[in-house]
Amino acid sequence: MTGCVRIAVLGAGAIGSAVGALLVRAGQDVTLVGRPDQVGAVRTDGLEVDGPLGTFTVSLAAATSLDFRPDLALLAVKTQDVDAAVRCARAFLEGVPLVTMQNGVRSDAIVASLLPADALLSSVVVVTATYLAPGHVTLVEHGHLMLGRPSGPHDALVEQVARILNTAVPTVVSDNLPGAHWLKLIMNLNNAIPALTNLPLREATRDAFLRRLSVLLMREGLAVADRAGISLAPLQGVSVRTVRMMARLPAPLAARVFASRAGRLGDGWPVLGSTLQSLRRGRPTEIEYLNGEVVRRGRELGVATPFNEKVVALVHEVESAGRFYPPGALRDAFAPLRGV
Repeated sequence: MTGCVRIAVLGAGAIGSAVGALLVRAGQDVTLVGRPDQVGAVRTDGLEVDGPLGTFTVSLAAATSLDFRPDLALLAVKTQDVDAAVRCARAFLEGVPLVTMQNGVRSDAIVASLLPADALLSSVVVVTATYLAPGHVTLVEHGHLMLGRPSGPHDALVEQVARILNTAVPTVVSDNLPGAHWLKLIMNLNNAIPALTNLPLREATRDAFLRRLSVLLMREGLAVADRAGISLAPLQGVSVRTVRMMARLPAPLAARVFASRAGRLGDGWPVLGSTLQSLRRGRPTEIEYLNGEVVRRGRELGVATPFNEKVVALVHEVESAGRFYPPGALRDAFAPLRGV
């Protein structure tokens, strides 16, 4: 794979659309595979991107299913849709390098059960994007990608794909993708805060209780990762040392540190998180693969995760009832738990 390659992006939500648009702008041949409303809008008017990088529109192919064999496939659907998406496109994906781009830590194993492992690559996506309406995506932070094998050292294929992706998004190679996935999962446990309150992360962290809850969620995630023997790997702008420091500091001080970092996200553009975006679009959330993953692994390992467990239940309530929690009501909901 050199020069312009034919890339299929399976999943035309926030990340798939944003990365796809950046790849087109870098001169790559991209086809977005997504839901009919997004596909129809992109075919008619192109894909409009706005955000700190400016506003631009790209023209690219879009389809509701994959009907050709690409040179490279990027899998950008939510984790709960990975199995169905791969099964639907499997006839065109055999032997094609495929990069998983999901939050959480489960997608690589799902794909490996359906496709040969020699072409499977994993990525940690440190790109912030918002997709709420067909044909439009906001690239909140350009960020970067970490690329590697689902386990073990990288190889020539990883380096080759990294060079292609680097034309659009800064891409670094890692030999510890599981550790990077887990660090991002710990940070992503805070996606639940905007999802419960319908507030952007920066606004939510102005509330003292929500700041404290954010830290408590991350502390449980870190405890589970440590008990599981996960060797965490740093992300650009997020060190393992910083996360461990927030776990050791008194909760009020750790909450202020977290709020300071959250306040710098997005450079003035609202950071909603993937879970709230799903709720606003009326789609099922990936909460079971974020906070729910910590709860599941905690039960297996004997680590208590009461705050994440409560968050999962409350997000499912929001999904079913369609009503968000004001910060005060959320504080009352968590009041029975010790430590809050």
